[in-house]
Amino acid sequence: MPENRLFPPEGLRPPACHTLSELRAAQENGDILEAPVLRCDAAHTLHFSLNGIHAEMPRREVVAPWISGSHREIAILSRVGKQTCFTVTKVSSDEKGAPVAYLSRRAAQEEAMEFFLEHLQEGMVLACRVVRLETFGVFLDIGCGIIAMLPIERISISRISHPKERFREGQKILAAVWRFDRSQRRITMSHRELLGNWMENASQFQIGETVRGIVRSVMDYGIFIELTPNLSGLADAKEHFSVGDSVSVYIKSIRPERMKIKLQIIEKLLPVQEPESPVYQITDGTLSCWVYSPPGYEKTPVETDFTASGS
Repeated sequence: MPENRLFPPEGLRPPACHTLSELRAAQENGDILEAPVLRCDAAHTLHFSLNGIHAEMPRREVVAPWISGSHREIAILSRVGKQTCFTVTKVSSDEKGAPVAYLSRRAAQEEAMEFFLEHLQEGMVLACRVVRLETFGVFLDIGCGIIAMLPIERISISRISHPKERFREGQKILAAVWRFDRSQRRITMSHRELLGNWMENASQFQIGETVRGIVRSVMDYGIFIELTPNLSGLADAKEHFSVGDSVSVYIKSIRPERMKIKLQIIEKLLPVQEPESPVYQITDGTLSCWVYSPPGYEKTPVETDFTASGS
């Protein structure tokens, strides 16, 4: 089970009914709950309806101040319509006697970060939610809206031009903590190790099979074709093929000692509309050193050392 199960990303917390008694109990126990934001008023107070009970979250309670971009107006406005975690700071009544709950997302984030500072280690596998895709990487919610960065080069072994070729916003994925700068509260994640090593991926294929692949690189000497996100093969150079093309390929040879798969392109296929969901070989625990290359590989092993200062 991923190590952040006590503080899941927003949108992944089990649903709750949010009755008045539950809200009072949550206030007393310091429980973290979650609900969608209905609207943001002119004072940037967020408004919720918790099972018919009105609730408010003042601007200062929406984002912990140490989170990057917390001072920006968009950090408040962008919560409308989205699942948002919170603790209950007070339950009182309005002038008509109707109950009103006052909420704090900031308090939930502070509690989550305190837990991460004490318990999070490099190599730990976490459940994450994709928040935003940029050319350089992916912003991930790793718990209570705390954001970590997944660099594009750490998404998969097979290189891609943009993270949208792997993920979509709102998607749940797994990733491992690659680096944690506690002084800056900056967390960097890695994803490729969870997708399996060369042998785990190559074992899914047999010589003589014809399978689907994606063109990832076109060179003078050949075309690199992705069979899985962590496995590519090389086909002879051929005209009229471009990066991103979906193709069918015949598997001519598989050579673990050289980490090479020789392919032959059969034909171009219709493009894939949505990226496929990741298939994970590792789903929990803590990684220390992950070796991609197979035993007997003739060159320097390809590996990730989660215990080193750089990898």
